[in-house]
Amino acid sequence: MKQGLLKLILACALATSMAHAQESVRPEIGKSLQAASDLIKGGKFREALAKVRDADAVAGKTANESYLVERMRIAAASGAGDMDTAARSFEALSSSSKVSAADKARMAESIAGGYYRAKDYAKAMQWSQRYFREGGTSGSIRTLLIQSQYLSGDFAGAAKELMAEVQAAEKSGTPPAEDRLKLLLNAALQNKDNNTYVFAVEKLVTYYPKKEYWVDLLSRMQRKPNFSDRLVLDAYRLSLATGSMSAASDYMEMAQLALQAGLPAEAKQVVDKGFAANVLGTGNEAERHKRLRDLVAKKMAEEKAARPEADKQAAADKDGTALVNAGFNLVFEGQAAKGLAMMQQGIAKGGMKRPEDAKLRLAIAQLNAGDAAKAQATLKTVGGADGTADLARLWALHARRKS
Repeated sequence: MKQGLLKLILACALATSMAHAQESVRPEIGKSLQAASDLIKGGKFREALAKVRDADAVAGKTANESYLVERMRIAAASGAGDMDTAARSFEALSSSSKVSAADKARMAESIAGGYYRAKDYAKAMQWSQRYFREGGTSGSIRTLLIQSQYLSGDFAGAAKELMAEVQAAEKSGTPPAEDRLKLLLNAALQNKDNNTYVFAVEKLVTYYPKKEYWVDLLSRMQRKPNFSDRLVLDAYRLSLATGSMSAASDYMEMAQLALQAGLPAEAKQVVDKGFAANVLGTGNEAERHKRLRDLVAKKMAEEKAARPEADKQAAADKDGTALVNAGFNLVFEGQAAKGLAMMQQGIAKGGMKRPEDAKLRLAIAQLNAGDAAKAQATLKTVGGADGTADLARLWALHARRKS
């Protein structure tokens, strides 16, 4: 808690104590409490506590005198960092009708902050929660509560509070703070809560799409037991689209997979981006990179020469697989309108072994063509338990950023 806030709380405590001191107070008590008040104002909290004890030692105190003693004690103890004493005084005062709800919240706030400064995180957590039960609404105490939960090892509690905070921010139309999402991620990691961890990473790539967040999210998705090897190229596509691909070996493998899939135009785009980023064409493997570039150019020429006959065959096929593949290649070649129409024709024809794959690639093509809204609509229709739905969800996160 900031020192200024502590001073404010102490000032409020003293002002309230002096107001009630206008009621009948015996001189032997009033004198000690006044001395305590003066010492608190001078920052001499330990000495003030001693004066409070002198007042407390007087026998036969009235209810008002006991109230004033505890009120002054909580002010002195809070300033001295004696939070256990402050907490006991709070409990003694809490049932009194003389203490307003706002005062109770301020006192609980002071005690929570004192315990936090003393690194007694379990009690800081307890008193932060007490503060909210007393009607407090401070965002700084919410932060203190979450940090106390995390530092005391209550990772599940911290994650629950952070999740509520993230959802409230989104509901209000405000992006959740990056540091809160990272704390949620770490709490989930400590708690071995994979679902919450993935939720946090997905929110990070949604609002703060940094390379390291995408790398983490993509690698986790591909490590899932149900993720199909046939979707590796689709995962590479998302890695490239989000700027999270950096290794020359990844550019090389992606280009080769595109060639194997009969998509030389996409392979060319991958290789061109690798060379433009100075990832390909340099180092010990530079000659190999150049040979791949030459191979891609050769395959593109062969594909164009064979295209008229291939298109006729695709149109005659019983299912739409060949039409989808041919259209996808055209989109990467720069013929978006024709390619998208061909892909949609193929999906409409049906009969495909992997219809969810086709819808996923249609969405990727739509996004590549610059139509993020249509891509998002298509991605919502993609299902599948072998990784297609997972990929569609991640592509949708990226598509929303492009809208």
